[in-house]
Amino acid sequence: MPLQVSDYSWRQTKTAVFLSLPLKGVSVRDTDVFCTENYLKVNFPPFLFEAFLYAPIDDENSKVKIGNDTVVFTLYKKEAVMWESLSVTGIDKEVMQRIREKSILQAQERAKEATEAKAAARREDQKYALNVMMKIEEDERKKIEDMKENERIKATKELETWKEYQRKAEEQKKIWREDKLRQKEKQIEEERKKLKHKSLTRSLTSRNLATKGNNSENIFSEKFKEVNIPAPRSVGSIKIKFTPRVFPTALRESQVAEEEEWLHKQAEAQRAMNTDIPELYDLKEEEKNPEWLKDKGNKLFATENYLAAINAFNLAIKLNNKIPLLYLNRAACHLKLKNLHKAIEDSSKAYRIMKLHLRLIHPTR
Repeated sequence: MPLQVSDYSWRQTKTAVFLSLPLKGVSVRDTDVFCTENYLKVNFPPFLFEAFLYAPIDDENSKVKIGNDTVVFTLYKKEAVMWESLSVTGIDKEVMQRIREKSILQAQERAKEATEAKAAARREDQKYALNVMMKIEEDERKKIEDMKENERIKATKELETWKEYQRKAEEQKKIWREDKLRQKEKQIEEERKKLKHKSLTRSLTSRNLATKGNNSENIFSEKFKEVNIPAPRSVGSIKIKFTPRVFPTALRESQVAEEEEWLHKQAEAQRAMNTDIPELYDLKEEEKNPEWLKDKGNKLFATENYLAAINAFNLAIKLNNKIPLLYLNRAACHLKLKNLHKAIEDSSKAYRIMKLHLRLIHPTR
């Protein structure tokens, strides 16, 4: 049975009560304090202090300080009156038990309310964090969509510029061909005039010689006879095709078997160098350029041949996987084909590459 502590001291004012309780050599860690508006208990085994307070106190704002072998209470009164004593006297055990049970129920109810308040606050924090994450993801998605839209607009402008350049080049070529044809026609006309003038001169000379004598006429009449010059041939071009050969020597002078063996060895060596990308075996040199493949993919995209454009971008990425525009263009193709997951994946890769480039360019950011 615990020992009741009676050697305590207290003093009061109209608004507060100051209570000092000795710990009697007990460790601070073993001290348990329980306080409600009508009940105060301090348990530090084997000692126990219990007080049924004379009047209600504000237990939420009251304070306790444990240290230096003493427990000091500062209890604030709910009504500013002077107490006759610290604890109520003359009450039986049943009333004290009811006061204890009521205090315990109040403490439990208060603890439950505090737990519910903490849970509600935690839910609010989680809701706020979820809203923040959703906003961040929405901003990120909008940023990616803006980047894709900007790239699409840029690609469209580049395509329009290229078409305009091709149109102007065709017009310029057509004008050049017409000018060249007019120059040739003019040159042919001038040659015709010269030949006609030369023929007329010969005709006049033959007539002059005919007036000098009949003998002369018999000798030179046929020689200086006016000649009918045929019309020039029409302008045309003859196309000649040659069989492509690796070796410059003529086929009749070459050793076909030795050449085929040499070409076979060169092809095997090239395949050994490109074992990581088998698709490069039969490509031309310009087709191994990622920029050329990117332009090819853009042209196929403009003609709505999205699968062929994806193949071009795939090969370009295998050659160089550090160009973000390749991933964005392929994402646009996937978007047209409704492959949304692949479009998001390629857009994310392009974003990571551009973010890495920005860090390399501006390391302090």
